[in-house]
Amino acid sequence: MVKVKEFESFLDKIGHERLRVRLELERGNLTDVVFQYESFIDGQWFPIVRYDCIHGFFHRDIMMPNGDKEKYVIEIDNLKTASKYAEQDLKDRWEWYRDRFIKRMKKR
Repeated sequence: MVKVKEFESFLDKIGHERLRVRLELERGNLTDVVFQYESFIDGQWFPIVRYDCIHGFFHRDIMMPNGDKEKYVIEIDNLKTASKYAEQDLKDRWEWYRDRFIKRMKKR
């Protein structure tokens, strides 16, 4: 039986930067993960970075304002370690990811 845990937390003090997490567990073992950083810009939420293993491998998607994505394979086989990596990266670098996204919005 698959158990799904979903939650979100804020990365800033005013609630404009959030981390959404979805974990799937089967018999206590992590079988799927999604970590998505979203930012509230100009009155709407934008997904900016997502870690998941939806294509059968763990990777990071960097979202573009036009809807395109840059995909980067992250070579970590253990989902528990991969989850810790994704969460720490987003907590440490969300400002950099947001600033980069906003710069790309202005180029449109």
